[in-house]
Amino acid sequence: MENKEQWSSRIGFILSSAGAAIGLGAIWKFPYVTGQSGGGAFLLLFILFTILIGLPLLISEFIIGRGSGKEAVSAYKKLAPNSFWTLTGKLGVIGCFLLLSFYSVVGGWVLTYTVMSLGGKVIESGADYGALFGQVTSSPLMTIGGLAAFLLMNIVVIAAGVQNGIEKASKYMMPLLFIFFIVLVIRALTLDGAMEGVRFFLQPDFSKITGEAVLYALGQSFFSLAVGFSCMVTYSSYLNKNVSIPVSAGSVALMNIFVSVLAGLAIFPVVFSFGFEPTEGPGLLFIVLPAAFSQMPLGELFLFMFLLLFLFATLTSSFSLLEIIVAAFLKTGASRKMITWIAGVTVFIAGIPAALSSSLLADVKIFNKTVFDATDFLVSNIMLPLGNLLIALFIAWKINQQLVKQEFMLGHSLAPSTYTTWHLLMKWIVPLTIVVVFLNSLGLFN
Repeated sequence: MENKEQWSSRIGFILSSAGAAIGLGAIWKFPYVTGQSGGGAFLLLFILFTILIGLPLLISEFIIGRGSGKEAVSAYKKLAPNSFWTLTGKLGVIGCFLLLSFYSVVGGWVLTYTVMSLGGKVIESGADYGALFGQVTSSPLMTIGGLAAFLLMNIVVIAAGVQNGIEKASKYMMPLLFIFFIVLVIRALTLDGAMEGVRFFLQPDFSKITGEAVLYALGQSFFSLAVGFSCMVTYSSYLNKNVSIPVSAGSVALMNIFVSVLAGLAIFPVVFSFGFEPTEGPGLLFIVLPAAFSQMPLGELFLFMFLLLFLFATLTSSFSLLEIIVAAFLKTGASRKMITWIAGVTVFIAGIPAALSSSLLADVKIFNKTVFDATDFLVSNIMLPLGNLLIALFIAWKINQQLVKQEFMLGHSLAPSTYTTWHLLMKWIVPLTIVVVFLNSLGLFN
């Protein structure tokens, strides 16, 4: 039975898909990794690899989803019945479940900081922002409360359905995200010494690029577009046949690159203006930026805006993670609302150990990592590259190639050479690249 729900418009689908892609990777991880990898040179590599690796994978997931008209698990079952390829969809659902369990912990931190900032409690708390971050992450009440509140927001949206939930929320949140970003970029660029940060971010210095940075840019190119766990298979299964898949995927990729550039232009001028290091690492958002904003007029207001847009981005990404889990069980016949609540509560329970990784369970180690870090490593370094590799092999070598070409060409008059180029990338370049990134993530090149 085909999916009854559909996106109401092409722009709704694009905004929702862009929301799924734009999250922790674009706004939190990308800026600090860029800072650690030489600035502008890393940015150029990231853009190049996003176009050559991430975008072809995104198109592939869209084709699998719309071509089957099914959510992730059923899509592979329909397109390759009685084969092991159905495991690709199951891997995606399990991966999304694990990812959401610790992603929601970070979402809870962001939500907590946003509420504190609204009440003027972040910058007022004093100069030791590292201690404040430690206080938030080591408080069982704050971390579990933040986890619960963040997942509740997801449950409310997903329970409302595709059009009335995900699409409606994305249509409000994504434009607001861009507006807040532009305001923050304008403010950042007017600071004394801001141009030093802009030069660092946009002026390539290829002497700073190492083999590790190249491999990381490769990995980031598909991590940043939410591909690998078949989230986009589920999203595109709700897509009309009159919408061009390559054009829509290109729009999502361009929006993701644009947001990554905006994040750099909002962050690096502030960091350089107040004398902080761009190589600060994960603490850039929760430690460096509050310290920097505290030194500018209306700093608490601009910090609140930054945290709010980050919360929006984190939420729109988590919507896709919960949706793939819920969609996989809708075929049981139970109501969307019931399945969403059961899935949300189950993710909450699974996320508690990760939430307590900096407090009550700090001494619990899995392969010398905390529960949070071990889950992150399993998902990001093993399951996600494996999922991408399976999707690449499936689209190029297993699925009916007539169906693939038909879905690729529908909705827009594209030159046949566009399909040929994409297909060559998916057949050879993308799988080989994923294998290299996968081996590197396991530390085999160190």
